[in-house]
Parts: sequence; C-alpha cells; structure tokens
Amino acid sequence: MPHQGEILQEAIKNSGISITRIVEELGITRPTIYRKFKDETIDYSFVKRIGEIINHDFSNDFTVTQQSVLSFVTSVPKPAVTNIVTPRVTQTLNADADLSKQLLALQIKYIALLEAYNELLLKVYGPK
Repeated sequence: MPHQGEILQEAIKNSGISITRIVEELGITRPTIYRKFKDETIDYSFVKRIGEIINHDFSNDFTVTQQSVLSFVTSVPKPAVTNIVTPRVTQTLNADADLSKQLLALQIKYIALLEAYNELLLKVYGPK
C-alpha cells in the first residue's frame, strides 16, 4: 500500500499540473516537495493546500485520522535494577533505535516549522 507521500505524488502527476506551478503557489522549493513525496505521513494542511491547487479531494485517498501527530521527544526509560545481567549491546541497540526515531521526528517537525515560517514571511512581505 503506498504511503501518503506517494499518494500525493501520484495525484499531482495525474492532475497534469506542473510541479513548478505547485511550488510557486505554495512558496516552497522543488526539493522540499520532493522530500514530501518521500514522507510516509504528511501534514493535513499541506495536503489540503495541494488539493486546492490541483482540484483534488484527498479524503477518498486517505483520511484525516491517518495524519499521525508525532509525539514529543520523551526520555528513554532507564531499565530497572535487577540481579539479572543482560548484554549491554542489546540495550544500546534498542536505545539507539528509539533515539533515531525521535531525531527523525524532530527533523520532520523542524522542516514543517521552517516551511510554515517561510509561508508567513511570504504573506507578510510578499515574494521577492
């Protein structure tokens, strides 16, 4: 089953509207939209804006409830002290995987904030 970025990319492709026109109307760069195509989940407001540009209703493709809100970073729980000794490598791998997921989540949020800031600047000051 294709993820949300792939669904978005396919809808844009089928619309016949160029990527150039879409990124100009959104006020983002081409690399930004191509990164969005790789994302498994995409912000609902971004999908809605694309839908308005290409005149496509994405509610049939995926629902708002599928738009997952990434949780804030929480600290990795410390293992309880027991008499059983577990290999250090196993604990490190699990902690590293969790930290990698949290870092990726923060990166996605940071990019979304930068894009929202860029949009705000465009609204306030207009294009160059």
